[in-house]
Amino acid sequence: MADSVDLGRRLVASIPSAWSAQLPEEVLGRVDQIGQNLRGRVGSESIVPHPDHVFRALQVPPEDVRIVLVGQDPYPNAQHAMGLSFSVPRGVTPLPGSARNIRTELASDLDRSLPQHFELLRWVDQGVLLLNRHLTGAVGSPGAHQGLGWAEVTDALIDVVATTTPGAVAIIWGNHAAKLIPRLGALPIIRSAHPSPLSAHRGFVGSRPFSRANALLRELGRGEVDWDLGDD
Repeated sequence: MADSVDLGRRLVASIPSAWSAQLPEEVLGRVDQIGQNLRGRVGSESIVPHPDHVFRALQVPPEDVRIVLVGQDPYPNAQHAMGLSFSVPRGVTPLPGSARNIRTELASDLDRSLPQHFELLRWVDQGVLLLNRHLTGAVGSPGAHQGLGWAEVTDALIDVVATTTPGAVAIIWGNHAAKLIPRLGALPIIRSAHPSPLSAHRGFVGSRPFSRANALLRELGRGEVDWDLGDD
């Protein structure tokens, strides 16, 4: 993780003001503490994503969130992790197993062909909050940062959505993401197993989360998300 000096303050400053203004001071302090912890790991770990992308999911203002799609951790690969849960930069191959499984479910659910990439910026532009439960990780070590305190931060981010945007729909994949369910309040929830190759066949495959989410959005009067990935 480059430019590690004052990393805590750098991370706090990277939180968009529409979000930071609604976060308790103790949560911003926790982000600072996490940054200092990460600074101490720079010599022994290759940390992902880039520090400027840790809060990339928050480019969607709270009031514009239509879908909260919660994952677990950043991909443990510097070429894959881009600060958006499950999204992979264009041109990167091969895709990680979770991304391949989501693509397969997306194509089946909506009965459409897809381009080869799995960059999800079109979803973000439509108000899809692609939030990981833990916002950093280490290359080659899945789950390495699950004890750093990110859960407290993502708890608070979900609290902001639940109070600001009651017309949002939550898509929860996996047990780590499911720990956020008590904080979702009245938000409709679509829950299944994680799309990882280790768990996808325990309930993710065939769960049709995309069409179900659009049906709920229609009921809420929010308008559907166009889940198409665009062109290669």
